[in-house]
Amino acid sequence: MAEVQGYCDSKFNPVREILQQRIASGDELGASLCINVDGKTVLDLWGGHMNVAQTKEWTEDTITGVWSSTKLVTCLAVQILASRGLIDVDEKVAAYWPEFAANGKENAKVSHILSHTSGVPAWDGLISAEEIQDTKKATDRLADQAPWWVPGEQHGYHLISWGHMMGELVRRISGKSLTQFISDEIATPLGADFRLGLPEQDYSRTADIVPPPPVSLDGIDAASLVVRAMVGSAMDPTLPNQTGFRKSEIGAANGFSNARALARIGSVISLDGVVDGKKYLSSGTLDKMMEEQAKGLDPALLLYTRYGLGVGLPSLQTLPCIPEDDHICFWGGWGGSLLIMDRGRRMTIAYVMNKMSARPLGNESVDLYAKEIYKILGAL
Repeated sequence: MAEVQGYCDSKFNPVREILQQRIASGDELGASLCINVDGKTVLDLWGGHMNVAQTKEWTEDTITGVWSSTKLVTCLAVQILASRGLIDVDEKVAAYWPEFAANGKENAKVSHILSHTSGVPAWDGLISAEEIQDTKKATDRLADQAPWWVPGEQHGYHLISWGHMMGELVRRISGKSLTQFISDEIATPLGADFRLGLPEQDYSRTADIVPPPPVSLDGIDAASLVVRAMVGSAMDPTLPNQTGFRKSEIGAANGFSNARALARIGSVISLDGVVDGKKYLSSGTLDKMMEEQAKGLDPALLLYTRYGLGVGLPSLQTLPCIPEDDHICFWGGWGGSLLIMDRGRRMTIAYVMNKMSARPLGNESVDLYAKEIYKILGAL
């Protein structure tokens, strides 16, 4: 059995013990967990294995696909532009991307995309992974299609399309690809080991994603939004292991990282926009980002959700392990990875793993870790 490695402040030893137990039991294959409080790392742990055969141990610099935890990084790219006054989230998308106004989307706002209320939660009809990986063609197709509902009138999680639309706005406004913007403005300045897409030189240190048990959609109406969204998003859990996915730019899903790097990036929010003396976001931008835009049963996830502008807001109906607190926001990835930003406690919690759960958001492991972390903080 691979022992858990890394640093842990003694106060958080119970969290380390849970991680070790989960790895020993096989509930975790490989994972990393990190907590940053007030700019200081109080826990940075990793353990388990990178592959099912358990021939490669998860090490300090292991990374893996984090699915929709990528969205938090893409959200920060847009919020950085907003903080600089280069984009107004209340402005119509077409003000920056005129082609998007086609077929009834002329009144769609940037805030509608950020909050999953734009009416473009997926591509119309069946789409392949290869088509989605052709970022320009796939993005043009989104611009051309009609919305599934009047923008702003309901919400439905934008599984993959969200990243293409956000990425196009970043490109139009900054003149850089989303990949380059994230590298230049977020990952490199923060020294965070995060990549949108995966260079070949990093393949050897990348843990294999292990798919979850299949979820059956039998009995669900083929015309329902959840089925249309899945069909129109090419949701194949093995994609992070595939070269085509790794070489593409998918701002909603093809980030590769570990918990240490995600905690570092998330601390931009937790520390009120300033990390190591460098200001990334204004407090006003963060306040607006965390204002509730939509809530209720999400027909694309079949889960109760609350959305701010690019972030999830806590609800016990969504993830009971996160306190219902106006100073907290979060998001996670398919299978379990999770990033919690707590501005009130100036704390960031990040979790990354390679063995996926069937749940659309979170997994049993992160439920246990987050619950124990908040229990410890309460005791302190």
